Amino acid sequence: MSGSPAVVMRLVASAFTVAEKAGSIVRKVLHSGELGIVEKTGANDLQTLADRLAQQSICASLSKRFPKITIIGEEELPDEEIKEDLIESGFSDEILQKTCPEEYSGLKEEELVVWVDPLDGTKEYTEGLLDNVTVLIGIAYRGRAIAGVINQPFYNYELGAGAALGRTMWGMPGLGAFGFELREVPGDRRIVTTTRSHSNKLVTDCVDAMEPHEVVRVGGAGNKIIQLVEGKASAYVFASPGCKKWDTCAPEAILHAVGGKLTDMHGNAYCYDANVKHMNSAGVLATLRNHEYYVSRVPQSVQQALKSV
Repeated sequence: MSGSPAVVMRLVASAFTVAEKAGSIVRKVLHSGELGIVEKTGANDLQTLADRLAQQSICASLSKRFPKITIIGEEELPDEEIKEDLIESGFSDEILQKTCPEEYSGLKEEELVVWVDPLDGTKEYTEGLLDNVTVLIGIAYRGRAIAGVINQPFYNYELGAGAALGRTMWGMPGLGAFGFELREVPGDRRIVTTTRSHSNKLVTDCVDAMEPHEVVRVGGAGNKIIQLVEGKASAYVFASPGCKKWDTCAPEAILHAVGGKLTDMHGNAYCYDANVKHMNSAGVLATLRNHEYYVSRVPQSVQQALKSV
């Protein structure tokens, strides 16, 4: 083995700084006051200037350094010249110094698929619920999420003026997760986190079936996984087809890295190959512990409504 870091470690190290750059773009657009909001499919499906610029920055930066990877971003953007100030060419030394898990050490660029959500929680972003907002970069190999980076651009924003904003967490199964302190909900309590703005009877019935002591409704898939790994929720339950692969790839990798699990409502894993459909049609069920309990509580009506594909 040569002394140079494995391709996947270089990609994660690059994705880390690229996510931080995207987070700073997201903050800058908000502070400018010109959000440039466009409705995609309706009032709950928005795109802002921050979504567009952050995606351009992420995709252009990663493809410049790793021209053979496949990148799938949430936003459908026209091909255009990307401004030089959007390109991030740095990487995290700390990540490069980690030892790559043996099973990933020989992976080639062209075998990797990167799923990008440049601004997860756009609706919350436009409403000022800034702790819900994340930037998600997930890396997949043979359909599995093998590494993920989550940037929270407004972490600490409630501390007011002068607070250092933002943090970046990352994880890789077989290596661990970094950038946060892993905490768990006490074993005798069930706290379910679920959607804030995309609820319906199916979602509510499924949440109720888990017999939670408490329900936390927040925006953003990335944010809900952060709730799980920081001990604010035991399960993320979303019995609806609204979530996409770019919402779950990065969070799933981080969750797996700390022993958690993310599946559809039937308990089946999602596939992150380049050619899969983008919608997570059979809902999302994510837990830090006791996944089987939550799968066993999913009502039959939910299972029938959300066919596993």
